[in-house]
Formats: sequence, structure tokens, C-alpha cells
Amino acid sequence: MTEIQLEKITKKYGSIETIHGIDLTVKDGEFVVLVGPSGCGKSTTLRMIAGLETITGGNLRIGGEIVNEHEPKERNIAMVFQNYAIYPHMSVRQNIGFGLYTAKLSKAEKEQRIEETAALLGLVELLDRKPSALSGGQRQRVAIGRAMVRNPVAFLFDEPLSNLDAQLRSQMRIEIKRLHQRLKSTIVYVTHDQVEAMTMADRIVVMRDGHILQSGSPTDLYENPADMFTARFIGNPSMNMVSARSSNNALIAKNANAVISAPAPDLAGERDISVGVRSHALTVGTPTGKTGLTITGEILVLEPLGSETLVHIDTADGVVIASAPAQHQLAAGQTVSATANVESLYFFDSDSQKALIRA
Repeated sequence: MTEIQLEKITKKYGSIETIHGIDLTVKDGEFVVLVGPSGCGKSTTLRMIAGLETITGGNLRIGGEIVNEHEPKERNIAMVFQNYAIYPHMSVRQNIGFGLYTAKLSKAEKEQRIEETAALLGLVELLDRKPSALSGGQRQRVAIGRAMVRNPVAFLFDEPLSNLDAQLRSQMRIEIKRLHQRLKSTIVYVTHDQVEAMTMADRIVVMRDGHILQSGSPTDLYENPADMFTARFIGNPSMNMVSARSSNNALIAKNANAVISAPAPDLAGERDISVGVRSHALTVGTPTGKTGLTITGEILVLEPLGSETLVHIDTADGVVIASAPAQHQLAAGQTVSATANVESLYFFDSDSQKALIRA
């Protein structure tokens, strides 16, 4: 396996630039997930790494070598697509071995590669079946096996689980992660699903409008978002935002339903502030610790999740989501107050949307 480096990479379609000089290094053996909304440039970036899209500017290095002009087959990178792209008239054995068709290996060596790959993916008993006799998860494993059998220097995954149902997606996330742990392979994985990113990645790269906003471990991005977009994109439910104004080291809520008792971040002058709080930290019931934010409003919807209940509260800033115990006496239409401790609050400049240092 090897390192992949993107240096000031740009992509233009005619006069329209869609990728704006991004820099990214994927270390040898690292599992990096590119995440962001549709149209942010993550799949275009992946396709440039694979050689399926031309690079307008900058350099792409694989193993230290500039490969901008290399054909896809010359880069020795395997790609797994959103659709399975397996051949329905071939058996699982033939599908997995298709990538070895032009390889200069003996028949015995090819068969050994197929058997070893099938064993890693739990497909040995299915080798003689046709794709029509497989489940969606099994078909995706066949597609992964066809990529693996060539022993590539890196794997590229383009939203490979989006066509699966929720249970299969959960199973395949674990299987791909375990596969990475066994192979120690370099993986670049694209998804719009932040749950996939959080549960699978060594490092997450958040993209928006052709730019990289932030890169870091799942825990770092969740706990220390650099901007409002990352704060709201990473985490489920999305982070709540309350509008405020800083004045004389104090924060005054613009939202008539909110009271902020936290000190203002360390900044000069007056400015508009967005105060962020995650749903699990905004609780309905008896507050604990030093209260930094209180929100009062009418319950619109309750979402029982078994271990807790999400409470959707109507406020002047829109719907705010708080948490409550699984066992509760709450009901839609009821007016409640939800509180958050000072330590759980995040502060962002409303104009630049950049994170501010907490007081």
C-alpha cells in the first residue's frame, strides 16, 4: 500500500471551476472518508485520484510519483462504485477473477488469489452462484472482492452502501472496517452519510463547494468543529443554533425563547454570535451543573429512540431538538424548558461562520 498526495488540485469544466486548489495527504494504510452534501466535489476528487477525470491544475502523487497523466490501469488503484457493476451471467468466482483476466499469472495462481479473496469476504460457499441468487450485501462483497484480487496499492469507494437497506448498510460498514483492519490498506471512501464517516474513518475530510473545510479524526470534528457547517453536518441530530449578540462581555439572545447565561467568547466589540448546542447536551428536566442556556417552547414532536427521547421544541429560531429520558410524562403541545451547561456550548461568528474560542 502507499501514500496518496493531492497538491493544489483544481478541476474545471470549461470556465467553471468545481474543485478549488485542495491539498490532502492520505497516509499509507489510512482510512480517509470524504464527506459532504451532494455537489461538494467529493466524487469528482475521487475520480481524479482514480484517473477517470482529468486534473486541471496541481499534482497528484501516488507513492511519491506524479501520476496526472497516467491511465487508470497504470495507477494500480481499485475502485468500488455505488452500483455493484458485477456481471449477471458470470458466477461469483468468475466475477471476482475478472480483474485477473489480463494478469500474467498461471491458472493455479489466479485460482489461489480468488479463493483467498473469497475467504476474506466470507464468499467461499457462494463462489459457484450467479449474482441473481445473492443478497444486496453479498453482491457488494463480490464487487469489493473483484477490486481486492488485483492487490492494488489503494482502494477507492464511491458511496458503495447507498443502495442497501439500513440493516445491510450497518453490516457492511462493519465488514469494510474489519477488512481494512486486516489488510492495513490505504482507503479513500466517499459518502454523504455522516454516520458512515463517523463509524468507519481514521480521518474525515469535510468538503463544501469544492473546498476542504476541515480534516481530522471523527472525535476531533465532533468535539471541535472549525465552522458552523461542520458543526451541523457532523453529528446526528444536527447541532442546534441560537442567535445572539455579544455586548460588554455578555451574550444577549435574539431568540425570544432563549436565555443565555454563559459569558461571551473572548473577542473585541459587538458582533452577532451563533450559540451551538448538541441535542444530547440540551436536556428537558432538572438541570445539573452551571446552566449556560435555557430554551422554552412548545413540543412539536417526540421521537422515542429506546435509550432516550428526542424532543422537538418550537422556538423563534426554528425547531430546536433536545433530549429527555426514555421514560417521561411529556406530550406534544406541552410547554417545556430545556437547559444546557456552559461547558457544552459552542460559539460561532454569525458572519464568517467560523468557530470562536470559548470563554
